[in-house]
Amino acid sequence: MAIKVIICLVLGYIFGCFQTGYFYGKLFKGIDVRNYGSGNAGTTNTLRTLGKPAGYIVFLGDALKAVFAVWIVRYLLFPGLGDVTKILETVTALGVVIGHNYPFYMHFKGGKGIAATGGFMFALDVRIALIAAIVFAFVFFTTRYVSVGSLTITALFPILMLIFYPGQWVVFGLSLIFTALAWWRHRANIKRLMNGTENKFEKKKR
Repeated sequence: MAIKVIICLVLGYIFGCFQTGYFYGKLFKGIDVRNYGSGNAGTTNTLRTLGKPAGYIVFLGDALKAVFAVWIVRYLLFPGLGDVTKILETVTALGVVIGHNYPFYMHFKGGKGIAATGGFMFALDVRIALIAAIVFAFVFFTTRYVSVGSLTITALFPILMLIFYPGQWVVFGLSLIFTALAWWRHRANIKRLMNGTENKFEKKKR
């Protein structure tokens, strides 16, 4: 089991290291998005820096890398192991988020892992992904803070795991790590929210 966990963690990390925002900025705009805005390579900063089309592409790329990594574990590497496969899928997704947040070749300066976490939710259980999407949309359009929406759905994730996968305590414990990673990466946002200086996504005036 230990070897399987290591394989899944390493596989996930490798997938996570593919920084969609970084490569998009370099290939299509000739810039490093980390030099602008909030300084990270994730969806929100790409959207603010390069516009909506770029933001959507980056979100899709960062989400799909989690989906593909989980599918490799589920269907190719360790299929048919029941609850063990579920644990290994979660470990893989955790590796993706860690790789996304801390890519070794970018001096461990990546994104915040929300799109990758969302991709895992989709790969794990569409019901969880749908609930998370609805909650995020409601919180975002109510507050206009992307960070509040992100913090809300990552806090909700372990609760949804308890609801849909009762008794699977290892998976629940791992889901708490997703939450902890997201909140840690958003610590500057949390401070700005408390100080009233966090940037909103304002509606464009006609």
